[in-house]
Amino acid sequence: MVEKLQEQMYVIPLGGVKRVPRWRRSAKAMKDIRAFLSRHMKSDDVRLGQDINEKVWSRGTEKPPARVRVRAMKLEDGHVQAELAEE
Repeated sequence: MVEKLQEQMYVIPLGGVKRVPRWRRSAKAMKDIRAFLSRHMKSDDVRLGQDINEKVWSRGTEKPPARVRVRAMKLEDGHVQAELAEE
């Protein structure tokens, strides 16, 4: 069993996705979430939960949410597991 070392809640802003073409915005949002968690949790191995994917893509590729609340857990084997936080 892998133990979690650190657990953190983040509100990730996704305003930067407005700078890319409409048809690419949700894909860019997913990349931005992964980059944000990689930078803040100091790990290159970031795994996003299916619920984050469903939230970002829920309104299609052209209108991702402006921000996403995420619970990130850094496990002892070095990778980061992220899930959508309950509101």
